[in-house]
Amino acid sequence: MKVFNDLNNLPPFRNAVVTIGSFDGVHIGHQHILEKVTSLANSINGESIVITFHPHPRLVVYPKDESMKLITTIEEKVQLLHRYGIDNVVVAPFTIEFSQISADEYIQKFLVEKFHPRYIVIGFDHRFGLNRQGDINYLKWHGEKGGYRVIEIPKQEVDHITVSSTKIRRALDSGDMVAARLLLGHHYPLSGTVTHGNKIGAGIGFPTANLDVGQKHKLVPPAGIYAVWVHHQKQRYGGMLYIGNRPTLRQFKNKTIEVNIFDFNKDIYGDKLQLELVERIRDDHQFKDLDDLKKQLEKDRSSAHKILEAQPQPEREKKMSQFPPAAVVILNYNGRAYLEQFLPSVLASTYPNFELIIADNGSTDGSLSFLAEHYPSVRRIDLRDNHGFAQGYNLALRLIEAPYYILLNSDVEVSPGWIEPIIELMERDQSVGACQPKILSYHNRENFEYAGASGGWLDTLGYPFCRGRIFAVTEKDTGQYDKPEEIFWATGAAFFVRSQLFHALEGFDGDYFAHSEEIDLCWRMKRAGYKVMVQPQSAVYHVGGGTLSYNTPRKVYLNFRNSLFTLMKNEEATRLAWLIPLRVVLDGLAGVLFLSQGKFQHIRSIIAAHWAFFPHLNRTWKKRRHIRELIQKVSISPSPNLSGRYKGSIVWQYYARRKHFFKNL
Repeated sequence: MKVFNDLNNLPPFRNAVVTIGSFDGVHIGHQHILEKVTSLANSINGESIVITFHPHPRLVVYPKDESMKLITTIEEKVQLLHRYGIDNVVVAPFTIEFSQISADEYIQKFLVEKFHPRYIVIGFDHRFGLNRQGDINYLKWHGEKGGYRVIEIPKQEVDHITVSSTKIRRALDSGDMVAARLLLGHHYPLSGTVTHGNKIGAGIGFPTANLDVGQKHKLVPPAGIYAVWVHHQKQRYGGMLYIGNRPTLRQFKNKTIEVNIFDFNKDIYGDKLQLELVERIRDDHQFKDLDDLKKQLEKDRSSAHKILEAQPQPEREKKMSQFPPAAVVILNYNGRAYLEQFLPSVLASTYPNFELIIADNGSTDGSLSFLAEHYPSVRRIDLRDNHGFAQGYNLALRLIEAPYYILLNSDVEVSPGWIEPIIELMERDQSVGACQPKILSYHNRENFEYAGASGGWLDTLGYPFCRGRIFAVTEKDTGQYDKPEEIFWATGAAFFVRSQLFHALEGFDGDYFAHSEEIDLCWRMKRAGYKVMVQPQSAVYHVGGGTLSYNTPRKVYLNFRNSLFTLMKNEEATRLAWLIPLRVVLDGLAGVLFLSQGKFQHIRSIIAAHWAFFPHLNRTWKKRRHIRELIQKVSISPSPNLSGRYKGSIVWQYYARRKHFFKNL
């Protein structure tokens, strides 16, 4: 890679593909753009060029602003751009004079005359020139005359970069190096020059190199001990880093950054060191005396060795392509309270390449205005009317591009690493069409939750149940269903699905409104030979019934009606002749049960469900034929995948044989 710091001494570039930005941190969002640039350059036998600015424009325009904290210094940034395959980095000096040039001069005198670009890859929000008068449309308008084409980075991608940078700073400010690394795609860099210290460490057997970072705007993590990699003259060593005010040494009050390098004995005063912060070991503490401090440092060194030994040797950082984009889509209807409560947990997800999108189903509780005020960077889709769960998602997902959709109920709390295990599973096995995490109860966190538990099954008569939940009985989670398994259907509460397969099968059946639409879709996938999985290494906590309460007459109606629709569309034709009449009889028995419980509205719901089903038999049969054609187009197996289909009757097992737990079937 070549680095240029003088705009007046640039070579002629060959078929230049240019991108422009601060690229602070060169994190996974930036890496996605860099991959676009390098791929495009390779396709035209050209050169990739990153134009960045130094000092950071904000430091020049607002010199008194002390709040600016940089994730990377210019030297660290250049090294990272080299790591990610860029051919040329141009560090343009940013001055007051440069900030005053017009938008036309920026395009003609700066971009065109100095780089002669074939392509400019830029974000929709890029502004340039005096008073930020130039924008991407202005750049496109000059494209024909300038001989270049503009490739726009979509809004959601730009927003993702902003959100990622915020998350990284938050992780660094809390000392969470592991979370920061997931978002950065590499360990956090900290570099500086070795200066003379007080030699206290050498006196107790822990000699340290004091580091002068030399950049007051560089973000330094909080006080404590860190396991680090140390780079010196192209050699890498293990070490442990101390950041703090040395409270044990009361005679010294200044903050120090000093590193003890393992198996190292060289005079390196005045040399440059580059550190990679791997993991924080502990907070800074005050000890009684130097002997106690030494004992603790021995423990810290042992901890640092264990942490570093667990790292790949040499460390191989994941590329952006190993984190395929995933869209987390929450369909909201009057769920403002849930958004307030649970959005922070979703935004704290550590998966490096996800976008959060809220699709609103015509809420009347101010959900959209709340999001605009408190989460302006979160993408919002206003569906204007309440289309129900099934059609609402269909409409929203037509507007979203990502290899994976993650459909998440608004009343779900997630853990930070909930996405990674499932995407990893689906990337490893391309025959997995859909997957779910383990669903636990938000209010009783040791128990499975009704909506999905640890994966859905279907009995021979078409009744759904779950590993960990049969009818209304939910089990306590003791790890009995903690292995990834094939199931028959994945819950819509946290539904991972390949977007291409979702659209190829035409998504959910919009006529369902809500309930059983995920069972219907999963059945179609299974008929095409795909797997549906549960990955219990991922767990979420579901309130349950947040948007449509369980065991209400409306829920009963949708349950009985949609279950019949699902059978008619997917079950083998030879079984339908006796299965549908038998289901009607069993529905009648359910009505008798409701009668004994005094639930007269539920009986009316069953009758209404039958009246909604039977008059539409012809229409449903036409759907069945159309679905068969869709399945034939995407099928990966000559026979359906029947894993997760129970050969017996769950009704018989539950009511006659009193088997209420899945493990007893």
